[in-house]
Amino acid sequence: MKFLRRSLVGVFLMAVTAGLIAWAGSSVYGALQTRWAEEPGQRPARERIFAARVMIIAPETLRPVLSTFGEVRARRTLELRAATSGAVIWLSETFENGGQVQKGDLLARVDPAEAQSALETAQADLSEAEADLRDAERAVALAGEDIAAAEVQARLRSQSLDRQRDLLDRGVGSVAAVETAELAVSTADQAVLSRRQAKASAESRFDQAVTGLERRRISLARAERALADTEIYAEFSGVMNDVTAVVGGLVSTNERIGELIDPAALEVSFRVSTPQYARLLTENGRLVGADMTAAIDILGVDLEAKGVISRESGAVGAGQTGRLLFARLEAAPGFWPGDFVSVRIDEPPLERVVRLPATAVDASGFVLVLGDEDRLETASVDVLRRERDDVIVRAPGLAGREIVSERTPLLGAGIRIRPIRPDGAEAPEGPEMLMLDPDRRARLVAYVEGNTFMPDEAKARVLAQLRQDAVPLRVVERIESRMGG
Repeated sequence: MKFLRRSLVGVFLMAVTAGLIAWAGSSVYGALQTRWAEEPGQRPARERIFAARVMIIAPETLRPVLSTFGEVRARRTLELRAATSGAVIWLSETFENGGQVQKGDLLARVDPAEAQSALETAQADLSEAEADLRDAERAVALAGEDIAAAEVQARLRSQSLDRQRDLLDRGVGSVAAVETAELAVSTADQAVLSRRQAKASAESRFDQAVTGLERRRISLARAERALADTEIYAEFSGVMNDVTAVVGGLVSTNERIGELIDPAALEVSFRVSTPQYARLLTENGRLVGADMTAAIDILGVDLEAKGVISRESGAVGAGQTGRLLFARLEAAPGFWPGDFVSVRIDEPPLERVVRLPATAVDASGFVLVLGDEDRLETASVDVLRRERDDVIVRAPGLAGREIVSERTPLLGAGIRIRPIRPDGAEAPEGPEMLMLDPDRRARLVAYVEGNTFMPDEAKARVLAQLRQDAVPLRVVERIESRMGG
């Protein structure tokens, strides 16, 4: 009996426990049913309204900027070459890469021993030629005196002949005396002729001496130049580059030993397309001296230099297109030849045009215009220029109207939007749709995914709505209210 009584008590306790568990389960299920019943049912579909930024079309006069890339070049560069061969015996302290030199500075000296010897030899030859010239001058002078003396003798002989003939006519002279006198006159004339030949030879020797002297002077000048060529001077103030010479090294004639660059005379060479080139021409087809700006980023520091387009290439290279232009830089501190720079060129101004974000115009040249009841319409514009993230367009008939500045795939003709204007003014938020920022969307998605009491079907539906561009406002408010609770 005792065993039976205990068995009945155990069965009773088990029945009571099972009843309590069933009651608790029923209570939880009823609470869930009540909670689920509070969820609103499927509402009828409503028109989706998207928020979009808009801007007003206001035509104005703009100066487009043509952007391209170019290379800095030196307008004045001098290659330093050895004019004579030999050993380098001296170099200036500034004769090194990056060395600053001034105009007229002595940069390098080649061993002048041979050039000095050649100069001294030329000087000795010149002295010898000068002595020969003086000797020739004296010979010419003496030859002239000999001729004068011979002519005096010939005159005297002629007078003696005249006397002998006179005596013969008076009958007191002889024929033999006359013949002797005639022979003497002939001999005197021959002596004058001989003296004249000697003078001609002396004058020829004098001319040869003059020519020899000129040759010696030319040789001396050449030797002086050869000696001067052993020293290399800076033709202008600049910076040394690509230095190869060292003290004690041997150089040959015309060997390149360095380069001198004038950093104050720089230019930029850059290439533009043919349509861009056409926009820089005047009405008579000449290149406009347009203003330009060259910029370079060095370790986060932007360097800029102003300049003017100075010329263009004479021909288009093989396999190349467009035009190669050159712009002279006015003052370019920090720029060096070889720098790769970005170039901005100011084009001629355009009248009655509008600058728009590139996101406002599609590939076909259409924009979305805000119409009645904030519904969108499409309109075409003429795209004139593209500048980075902006475009310059001509929009006939759209002056004063508002267009969408940031297009999305969800926007199109007939779509109603909630315009957001640049001054911050925004239409009142409607109860239908809401645009979410990424952080806010991520918090809502994380909360829904971590909610264990929401049925999978409802959770999937809410997550699909949250991942759209526009989310129903009621969904966002309900989730955030529960997150706050």
